Amino acid sequence: MEIVNEKTTKRFQSKKHTLTYDNGSEFWGYQLIERETGMSIYFSYPYHSWERGCNENANGLLRRFFPKKTLLGLMTQQQIQKAVRSLNNRPRKRLNYLTPYEVFNEK
Repeated sequence: MEIVNEKTTKRFQSKKHTLTYDNGSEFWGYQLIERETGMSIYFSYPYHSWERGCNENANGLLRRFFPKKTLLGLMTQQQIQKAVRSLNNRPRKRLNYLTPYEVFNEK
């Protein structure tokens, strides 16, 4: 679980203003992330998926590559990377038709 804090802190340093988590135990160190990044972290209520609309949309897009009941342990790293590249290079209306890759890397 500590790896979640480390990776989040490194990835979001001065890039975002807020972050909304669900209530998973992997997010126990949220205070460290707030302190290290300056972001405000919020938690959604259980069973309120609409509070994390962007996340739910991303899950729907992932289902195009990995339908429910897909055993991800049987997927190759190459298959997963292909899906990641495809989704990160897909223009999004909510990003003014930029790709997540462009926005995240400020291109």
